[in-house]
This record gives sequence, structure tokens and C-alpha cells, in this order.
Amino acid sequence: MSEILMQVRDLAVEFSSGERSQRVVEQVSFDVYKGQTLALVGESGSGKSVTAHSILRLLPYPTARHPAGEIRYDGRNLLEASEKEMRRLRGNRIAMVFQEPMTSLNPLHTVGKQIIEVLALHKGLRGKAALERAIELLELVGIPTPAERICAYPHELSGGQRQRVMIAMALANEPELLIADEPTTALDVTVQLKILELLKELQARLGMAILLISHDLNLVRRIADQVCVMQRGRVVEQASCEQLFRAPSHPYTRELLEAEPSGAPVETLPAPPLLIATDVRVWFPIKKGLFRRTVDHVKAVDGVSFELPRGQTLGIVGESGSGKSTLGLALLRLLQSRGAIQFDGTPIEGMGQAEIRPLRRQMQVVFQDPYGSLSPRMSVGQIIGEGLRIHRIGTAQEQEQAIVDALTEVGLDPETRHRYPHEFSGGQRQRIAIARALVLKPALILLDEPTSALDRTVQRQVVELLRNLQAKYNLTYLFISHDLAVVRALSHQLMVVQRGTVVEQGPAHEVFAAPGHPYTKQLLESAFLTPAANEN
Repeated sequence: MSEILMQVRDLAVEFSSGERSQRVVEQVSFDVYKGQTLALVGESGSGKSVTAHSILRLLPYPTARHPAGEIRYDGRNLLEASEKEMRRLRGNRIAMVFQEPMTSLNPLHTVGKQIIEVLALHKGLRGKAALERAIELLELVGIPTPAERICAYPHELSGGQRQRVMIAMALANEPELLIADEPTTALDVTVQLKILELLKELQARLGMAILLISHDLNLVRRIADQVCVMQRGRVVEQASCEQLFRAPSHPYTRELLEAEPSGAPVETLPAPPLLIATDVRVWFPIKKGLFRRTVDHVKAVDGVSFELPRGQTLGIVGESGSGKSTLGLALLRLLQSRGAIQFDGTPIEGMGQAEIRPLRRQMQVVFQDPYGSLSPRMSVGQIIGEGLRIHRIGTAQEQEQAIVDALTEVGLDPETRHRYPHEFSGGQRQRIAIARALVLKPALILLDEPTSALDRTVQRQVVELLRNLQAKYNLTYLFISHDLAVVRALSHQLMVVQRGTVVEQGPAHEVFAAPGHPYTKQLLESAFLTPAANEN
């Protein structure tokens, strides 16, 4: 048996607000062994991330406290360590990859400067040596043209690329323990495999231990040695990975294992197209020289055409940076584009913002990042009801009832409408974002990675919710995702995008059953959705 690197014993965490306190973690105990991977799994709000953040004392003190328990690392109880000791540990011997890269990276600094800062602080590397090491780290995590990307700012990278930068920063000092909080949430399936292979390679080379927090059981099965299943702040089952997947003993564990989104898209009748795109292009100019002349273009979307009938779902898949989200924003006229776009028979490509505003009620969007898309200054009720107020729909009482109904539809307690986004887990925040889009009962919803922050049980619920709403209100979805299991469960049509161009498209069941393009085959194999598996 490997040597124990860290011991957690009877850990408890309480959050307080005024005179009220709530215990969110209770009697959690586990061991992390050198060179092995321990996975903490469970639904959003189960206490996984709170437990992990306790190790590096990253909770919002003093509103959070540890009424009981120990976290022993290298013979020292970290809950009693000084702040100076913790600063020496953080990012050096113990590193962390956070769930939301956009809120973890400094938007004012280049990614290279942020990686070099870690190297300078703990290793004393500066100048050319630090720059070369930063470029090497970006190359290790699969960032294309790392020597150029080293000068990029976070907003210039895709969601998946930002997450890879976070992983590069965490691995910069070759830590003994890497805490990975949903490390592949924003990544497509092919990059997930590359990241997993990278983590395994570094783990074997450095003898590094990994504490993995994830709701993706496919990910856990591929990388973990031991698994702890958490529910409502407690560990309900703990076993080796092989034993847990072969013979789970707790009912909650069995529920998680059976929660893979499945089923077929909503049955539809022939209908006229709601959305028609013809040769849609989004080209970003590359400017160089003293006078910033345009010398070339980044062809983020290049010549995309399709027709989407009312009441159907178009699944758009591809790797991070392939142009999926850019295409979706262009179709809703949230980005400038060239080509023809018709919505419900009306050409909208030439419309200004004032002209298209009356149509906004019919075109809603759920963004990928629930942290950045929800205002921290507004209550949940105000966020969901904002569209109702802007479009002057109903009386104040009717608006309040619509907010209650929307929260109920997405599986949240209507009483939560009086709380603020920071009081919710990542998965709960995404459900709030979905409720905000649903409350207006639009004709078209752009869903940009709507389930990426959700655990599998909630994903299944959201898939069922989206199906039911589609059947009830004849909704049309543009569904952008790297999770092919969810795409397969919802989509009538499938579009595969690579480097801004469509490499394959057609009825979803036909593409899943018999992919024609090598890139499509690669995506399906990476997600373990082989054609043979779809035919059974």
C-alpha cells in the first residue's frame, strides 16, 4: 500500500449569516495516498468543493468555520497552520485547479504573466527561463501555438483553453498534491482525454497525488484509484474505483451510476423552418504594424448554412475554439456576421439593435458560465423577472407567479427567489440561468453548454425538462455542447464544426450511427459513443 500523504478526519464546516448557521459538511474522513487519485463525487451542493477548499483554507472566512475535524498534511494540522505556512503550501506543494477559469484568471494580465508569477513566487524563476517554462507548460496542456498564446489575455481564449491555462498554472511547480475541482468541465471530449493522459503521465513521473472533485463518472472511472461518494455533506460510500463501479452498496451511489442522460428526442411533425442560415461568416481581423492595418482574418465561422424546423433541436458539436459559440451568438445577432439569417420568415441580418429588440423575447440564450452571466447584485427573483419587466409582460402579481413557476420547472425551491447567486452551487446557478430563459416562453433558445456545470443526475433532470418544455410549447433549440451523451438525447439534427467550418451534418441518429467524417469518428470514440454502441 502506498504511503499516506494527507489525512482528513471528521471534518465539519459551518456557514453563518448573522445569528444563523448551517452545517454543510459533517464528519467527512478520508486518506489521500502518494501517487494515487482519490475522487470526491456527488451532486451539486453535496459538499465536495467545500471539503476540497478547506484543505487550502480557501473558504470565505469568517462566515465559514471548522467546528470539528483535522486535515493532517506532512504531520501538520492545516486547520491550525498560520497564514504564512499556508502561503508557502498554496501553489507549491499543494496546487488547485478551480471549476470556473474565467473568475480565477486575472482579466488584466496575460496568461503568460500569470503563469510566470507562480514560477517566480515559488521557484524564483524570472526572465527568459520563466518565459520558456511557461511556454512549455502551455504546450503540455495542449494550447495551440503556445509561443503566441503566451501573450493572450483570458478573454481572448475559449472556455476550454482558459481551463487548460489553469491546469498549466497548477502544474507549474510540480506539486505533491493536485486538487482538481471539476478540471474538465469546460473541455470537449477529445481534450478531456488529452488532459487525463497528461495528468496520469505527470502523476507517474512526479509521484503526485490527485484529489479529484467531479460529477463526471466517466472521468472518475478512467483516472481514480479510490472514490468517496458524498451526499448532503456526508460520505455515504467509500471504496476502490473498481469495486464501487462493479458493486455499489449505497442506493445513492447506484442512482448516480444510472443517471446517464438517455432516451430519444421529442417526436415532431413536419414543420416550416423557424431559423434559416445561409453562408454565415464571422471573420475577426488580424491587425499589424504601426497603423494597425488588417493583414489577415481569423475565420471563426466560415460559410455555415442550415434550416432548423420549428420544434426541433439542432445539436452543434466540436472542440473548444471550433466556432460553436461564435456561430450561436451570430445567429441571434449578438455578434456581427455576414450572410443571410432568417428568423420566422423575417430577414434579421441587416437589423440594428433597436429594430431587433422586439424579437428578443422570442430568442433567448443560456450562457456557458453561470457565474459571469448572473448579476451578483440582483436577487434570483429579480434576475429571472428582468425579461418580464423589460417586455412589460403581465402585472406585478402575474410576474411573481411566472418566476415561481419557472423556478419550480427547473427543480429549485421558489423561496430561493429571495436569495443571491453567490448563495448557490455552480449547478444551481446554471438552473437559475435556464429559468431566466424559460420564463418568457420564447420560440428559440440558444443553449450554450447548459449542462456543463451540472452533475449527471441534474443533467438527466434538465434533459427531461427541456424535452417536456419542447413538447409542451413547441420550442426550438440550438444546443451547443461537448457532452455527446446529452446532445444525442436531445438533438434531431447534428452539426459537427471544426475550425469554423461544418465537416458533417444531418439527422442526429444517422450521424451517431454511421459518422462519415474522421473528425466525427474521433469525437465519438473520445466520448465512448462508438457507432456500434449506438446501434444496440
